Amino acid sequence: MIKLIKSKKKVKKMEEIKKLTNDKLKEITADGRTVLLFSATWCPDCRFLDPFLPEIEKDFSAAKFYKIDRDDSIDIAKELNIFGIPSFVVYQDGEEIGRLVNKDRKTKEEVENFLNSLN
Repeated sequence: MIKLIKSKKKVKKMEEIKKLTNDKLKEITADGRTVLLFSATWCPDCRFLDPFLPEIEKDFSAAKFYKIDRDDSIDIAKELNIFGIPSFVVYQDGEEIGRLVNKDRKTKEEVENFLNSLN
């Protein structure tokens, strides 16, 4: 008989940033891998992601994840050409290395495939 043991590793919760500024962007993306999720509370396709975001964070635990309120961060969203949500932008040591930016609903598999493509 095989006994399954659940990991007691605590899953970190994605930090939410209400208003992202250029200074804050530089600060959070300066070191290592950073994944930004641009979202909004009213967006049903953004809410579709909610159930599997903790698992994605766990699977890509080397990265820091931030949920950015697109509406309250509209200036930086425009600068980064984020017009559709939910959208992901990934940085490595301060440099953008990938983006999954459009207005389409994204599945867990699509997000994981995108993140795996950056390795």
